[in-house]
Amino acid sequence: MSFFARSSRNQRTFRPKKSAPSGNKGMQLKRHIDATLGSGNLREAVRLPIGEDLNEWLAVNTVDFFNQVNILYGTLMEFCTPATCPTMSAGPKYEYRWADGVKIKRPIEVSAPKYVEYLMDWIEAQLDDENIFPQKLGAPFPSNFRDVVKTIFKRLFRVYAHIYHSHFQVIMKLQEEAHLNTCFKHFTLFTLVILNALVCHISWVIGKIK
Repeated sequence: MSFFARSSRNQRTFRPKKSAPSGNKGMQLKRHIDATLGSGNLREAVRLPIGEDLNEWLAVNTVDFFNQVNILYGTLMEFCTPATCPTMSAGPKYEYRWADGVKIKRPIEVSAPKYVEYLMDWIEAQLDDENIFPQKLGAPFPSNFRDVVKTIFKRLFRVYAHIYHSHFQVIMKLQEEAHLNTCFKHFTLFTLVILNALVCHISWVIGKIK
């Protein structure tokens, strides 16, 4: 069975794929991502297109990475259970506890599948909140938008870390390692490139203030 057949099967018990935000602009940026990824040039795929707004680029890619992790983890749901993964971890030195700051304010220890369920529900709530991820072209992004995105990325990284540590043998048996590695490389490159872009932007702002 192919990777996409497995992911489609498991998606029925997980959650539907999210659409790009910001209407036509979001779809235009999503097509740019798909086209550059299709060329095999990941560095080009993560670079902010000339003339585009950084927040729009962050928004579209955040949805894209959410979908990628969602599909990847969906193929492992029958292997990642409370019995096999009683804690959300990436080895004995890295245990992740859940807190959303609203319903659960103190970090709690949960199984890996429960953590991922909490996480995906939380991310989906952020993506569906138009005060955070505007759907209308030209609508302003909130002042804390980039902090929200950073938190989403940090938590999505934990899912990758858990998959690599606890389920890579299964990934290999399912012949998904190439897809996993490409998705993770794309995710990592985007994080590094955009962090550099943010640092440059902050430096530019500070220079203007001085």
